[in-house]
Amino acid sequence: MSAQQLSADRPGRATHGGSGTGTAHGKTILLGEHAVVYGSPAIAVPLPRLAARAHVDLDAPAATLTTSLWTGPLGDAPARLAPTLTALRTTLAALRPRDAAALEATAALHVTSDVPHERGLGSSAAVAAAVVRSVAAALRHPLDPDELHELVQASERVAHGSPSGLDARSVVADGPLWFHHGEARLLPVGVDGVLVVADTGVAGDTRSAVAGVRARRDADPAAARALDRLGDLVTAGRDGLAAGDLDAVGSVMDEAHGLLADLTVSSPELDGLTAAARAAGALGAKLTGGGRGGCAVALCADPTTAADVAAAVTAAGATGVWTSPLTPTTADQPISPTGSTPTA
Repeated sequence: MSAQQLSADRPGRATHGGSGTGTAHGKTILLGEHAVVYGSPAIAVPLPRLAARAHVDLDAPAATLTTSLWTGPLGDAPARLAPTLTALRTTLAALRPRDAAALEATAALHVTSDVPHERGLGSSAAVAAAVVRSVAAALRHPLDPDELHELVQASERVAHGSPSGLDARSVVADGPLWFHHGEARLLPVGVDGVLVVADTGVAGDTRSAVAGVRARRDADPAAARALDRLGDLVTAGRDGLAAGDLDAVGSVMDEAHGLLADLTVSSPELDGLTAAARAAGALGAKLTGGGRGGCAVALCADPTTAADVAAAVTAAGATGVWTSPLTPTTADQPISPTGSTPTA
């Protein structure tokens, strides 16, 4: 269903809009990257300490956009901000189809984000979700999870072409997600733990990595077997999380990193960070996201070990390090549609 179809039967309202604030957060893929492209499941974990925030005033004197990348008239925004503009415009069109153009003409949008760009942590989806939520809040429109997802996906298509939907779901999730064939549900976690995410300082290249893996899969049966095994490891990781067996999850992560390296999507920087994390006491470590740059993620049993791992990966060259608690949860909880606040 398109974003426009979501609101096809809604009557138009007065052009006047208020102001609203929306938030979302980053994510890390714990298991399943690349294999998810071929129908395998994936597990993603939200990173609530990496937040994206948007505030929109729909009664501003002029249409403006303010971000850390660029500030100026909305209509003059550079192409790299097209996904952000799409989130604004698509949401206005979906929620106020008759008044969308007039509302955009008086929209002042301000976006900030702690999620680093091009690191596989869901930056574009987090910003899009924050913008969608801010507009919905300004229009006093409660969003259900599927409606929010569809609107974020419209932005993600501009950013990535054919997104799986994993990022759009995980940047608004309250806990670890099982994602398969476009459907997402919260996973049970049976024990406390801590994730450490380390930035190589090198921008990832997801498009190149995905294309490279596809070429290897088409040419080499061993690559196809590696992708199948990566899919099996996602199921093993899910079972380990549910049972509270972090040692098993860590072992699965280590094996997954080796397979991803065989598929040529690791890098010397990623290999160095994962090795440093393991040496400092991590139960497992692997690249996260598309690879060939970006970030690594390590699983630790407790905050003390996580601090040791954070120090070790920093010493090994990480340009940014973030920790995130992994807390016990139950399965089959709805994905929260909250995160937006009307402010006027």
